[in-house]
Amino acid sequence: MSDTTIIKKDRYVSLTYTITDTSGEILERIDLPIQYIHGRDSQVIENIEKALEGKQQGDLVNVSLSAEEGFGEHQEELTFTDDVENVPPQFHQIGAEVEFKNDRGEVKIFRVVKIEDGKLTVDGNHPFAGKTITYNIKVNEVRDARSEERRVGKECRSRWSPY
Repeated sequence: MSDTTIIKKDRYVSLTYTITDTSGEILERIDLPIQYIHGRDSQVIENIEKALEGKQQGDLVNVSLSAEEGFGEHQEELTFTDDVENVPPQFHQIGAEVEFKNDRGEVKIFRVVKIEDGKLTVDGNHPFAGKTITYNIKVNEVRDARSEERRVGKECRSRWSPY
């Protein structure tokens, strides 16, 4: 393989991946490739970007992340339960998302995670918070980034970022 297919700064990288938990269960599968410019403000988790450095097109890369390295520890203070009748009907299903804004204007997404005994629970943690996970990455394409891609320097889809 030529040097242009090795991942290093300013290379365009296209990847697909699965995320698995410690028992090997697939938590997420991304078959539609995501792209980013390596070494730029891509929002790729730092340990993943480091693990990809020097890899090349066709490589399979596995990166395990602790909760702290990945999506953070589960924060109990981001979980709220209320009587289901106090919650609008459009949120009466597991997985429904509701957006809350605090007094500083910051927006946070909460997901309905439980409906039981007339109570509804929402959780503002990322679904993978508190979990050790492994990214199983396939490097689909590596090439020199075009000047406009380097200028933008950001990942096309920020699925890799816990923030």
